[in-house]
Amino acid sequence: MSNRQTETDVILIGAGIMSATLGTLLKELAPDWKITVFEKLASAGEESSNEWNNAGTGHAALCELNYTAEKPDGSIDISKAIVVNEHFQVSMQFWSYLVNSNLIRNPQDFIMPLPHMSLVQGEKDVAFLKKRFETMSKNPLFQGMEFSDDPKKLMEWIPLIMKDRTSNEPIAATKMDSGTDVNFGALTRMLFEHLKTKNVDIHYKHSVDDIKRTGDGAWELKIKNASGTVERHKAKFVFIGGGGGSLPLLQKSGIPEGKHIGGFPISGLFMVCNNPKVVAQHHAKVYGKAKVGAPPMSVPHLDTRFIDNKKSLLFGPFAGFSPKFLKTGSMFDLIGSVKPNNLLTMLAAGAKNLGLTKYLIQQLMLSKEKRMEELREFIPNAKSEDWDMLVAGQRVQVIKDTPAGKGTLQFGTEVVSAADGSIAALLGASPGASTAVSVMLEVIEKCFPQHLKAWEPKIKEMIPSFGLQLVEHPELIHEIRTSTARTLGLKKLKSVM
Repeated sequence: MSNRQTETDVILIGAGIMSATLGTLLKELAPDWKITVFEKLASAGEESSNEWNNAGTGHAALCELNYTAEKPDGSIDISKAIVVNEHFQVSMQFWSYLVNSNLIRNPQDFIMPLPHMSLVQGEKDVAFLKKRFETMSKNPLFQGMEFSDDPKKLMEWIPLIMKDRTSNEPIAATKMDSGTDVNFGALTRMLFEHLKTKNVDIHYKHSVDDIKRTGDGAWELKIKNASGTVERHKAKFVFIGGGGGSLPLLQKSGIPEGKHIGGFPISGLFMVCNNPKVVAQHHAKVYGKAKVGAPPMSVPHLDTRFIDNKKSLLFGPFAGFSPKFLKTGSMFDLIGSVKPNNLLTMLAAGAKNLGLTKYLIQQLMLSKEKRMEELREFIPNAKSEDWDMLVAGQRVQVIKDTPAGKGTLQFGTEVVSAADGSIAALLGASPGASTAVSVMLEVIEKCFPQHLKAWEPKIKEMIPSFGLQLVEHPELIHEIRTSTARTLGLKKLKSVM
């Protein structure tokens, strides 16, 4: 056993997009702080942030129908879409700042322009999409959205989807040319390369086994290194950004805010096509509607992806179930996360979500041919030999007691922090990576309130819209979209004014 002990200002657990973003923000705001990162895998961005483990949509709520619910009176509630879009605009501003400051280079290595589309079939859904389009296109955040239910126009937009389509059902789509494809794995690696130059200590193959409070209010981490030796590291502030692995560490911290919270793991599969003839026929991210009983993260979508300067198509996700909290996790993760303080919460969630469990098991049992049948609802002439299976990342949905009842399954990203701001953990799933900058600013506001006044000018330099509701400032939206598109090398956007 090693007696090695170190002290540092900040410890970041997990080398994914969240820790990369928080580390980069803190190094800009407090350059003298000593930051140490521990990652159990051999390199950065290997789990949830990896480009093959998430959809890379750059979730801006331009195409995801589950962010826009129809109210009982028939009107469309776009409030969630507004929040998600504003968060993505914050990420775009921060990335632009990094490029303009030469802290990262070659933005085309992680972000590419790509239309975002929603696609529906059937009279009822076409009527819904039209109402949604009318509501959203009046909002300055979504100006520039187009709608069509004309098969000829749709043939121009999505030839691969429209070709050989025999159904006479009405079909319609909306299109936003200002969408993007984001490679969060590449961005994560870029940010960690940058952090290395700022004297941030990054330790790979270091697994955090335990975390406890010391008498002086700091946190001590028990860490196993690559050779199996145990080290102890102390810090004034700890951020747990270990994807699905965050929940067990939050529980070990013993903070009251971490009690009565559970996690439900959902695994995903994608079909991937690398046949250049097929790939060349599709240039968009096209989102459909989730099947009845399916979780929101299982919305079917056909995505153009740019990975390692190569274009491919991904279709999915097909949901599945594994008790692991990470792809590289343990089969005992789920059972090990059940504690006396969250047992009732977990049991209530189980009773409430029997339909979801049944759905996930059915999805898991699908043969390749059954998955091809679902793909053919999007691409009528899809051939099995052009498509391969790909296992995507594990996601852990948060389960907690809410006003809606005990054991409510939460779809989204949540920060849990101690009352004194000395520790924070990130839990949850989509739209995660796309909103990383907003979520990490929330961590900074919750955990470092004493520094905010001094830091605010720098935050505003990095994120000009900080502290403002973009939706209330149409001129600023136009200004930000134009400048970020220019800096990040995205094609000139249509004017939104």
